[in-house]
Amino acid sequence: MYVRFVKRIFDIGIGLVALPVVGVFTIVCGVRIKAEDGGPIFYNAPRVGKNGREFTMYKFRSMKVNAPDLVFSDGSTYNSADDPRMTRVGAWMRRTSVDELPQFLNVLGGSMSVVGPRPDLKRETELYVGNEAEKLLVKPGITGYAAVYGGRNASLWHDRLALDVWYVHHVSFLLDARIFFKTFGAIFSQKGIYADSGDALGSTHDAHALSSAVAPPLVGENPVDNASLAHEDVTEKED
Repeated sequence: MYVRFVKRIFDIGIGLVALPVVGVFTIVCGVRIKAEDGGPIFYNAPRVGKNGREFTMYKFRSMKVNAPDLVFSDGSTYNSADDPRMTRVGAWMRRTSVDELPQFLNVLGGSMSVVGPRPDLKRETELYVGNEAEKLLVKPGITGYAAVYGGRNASLWHDRLALDVWYVHHVSFLLDARIFFKTFGAIFSQKGIYADSGDALGSTHDAHALSSAVAPPLVGENPVDNASLAHEDVTEKED
């Protein structure tokens, strides 16, 4: 009942309230993006949604035009505070999560929910193991359980996928409310925005050159298991 009907009502309500905010930031960020390199304001990101359907996720463009794709050795998308592909305004938008605001348009359109597992790329879904594909049983979200309780990008990708699957099997109004309000604390703390470990692998020769320039830490050096700790903590509270 909640997932099928009530959750959608809340998505539409929150989306409509957020719409003026999205409009203001579109003007502010749009001017700064255009002033910096003259490229497009939005980045139309292909993602996989509920039941494996592909859709276009909207974001403010934070990277340089035609920036090459970089991935970690586990197949997840590369991100770093000193990523040379980011523009100056893009780095600020990433730190504050402002680049995600256009996704309220996805929420109103029905391809996303305010709260749900963060959507993955098609190539990432092909790397799922075990029951990880179960995260596709619900709509992806702007914010999610793994994002606020799992250390965001600072935790290992498969740990975040495990938290996504846990959310799918425990979704409720109270859990969504807790995730929604905890998101504001996660945004203001700016913790876990970038990955702490991983080998960056480029999909092109240019990407390989950038990977060498960035030189991220190696996998296995002081791994942080925030995702597992957060999973145990919140599971106890739900019980």
